[in-house]
Amino acid sequence: MLATDKERVSARIPRESRKLLEKAAALSGATLNQFVVQAAVKEAQALLSREQTIVLTAADAERFFAALERPPAPNAALRKAARAYRRSRLHAQD
Repeated sequence: MLATDKERVSARIPRESRKLLEKAAALSGATLNQFVVQAAVKEAQALLSREQTIVLTAADAERFFAALERPPAPNAALRKAARAYRRSRLHAQD
């Protein structure tokens, strides 16, 4: 990565938080900035992974794929919604 590709992030934090982060950074052998960035990136990746992943039991996965392979027939409410959609401006944008 070129130096011009890097962005700056800054934050104001309580003195005690800074001391805690400095101590942890020293123990890990990183600078304060390196430690904070590594920790933030790790947490961001974990959060995105949790939010973007669906975990199903084997039984739930079977039920899900069965519904995809053999969807139920549309009921009256779904047929009504489809007719309304076809008449709407949203349909014209497709």
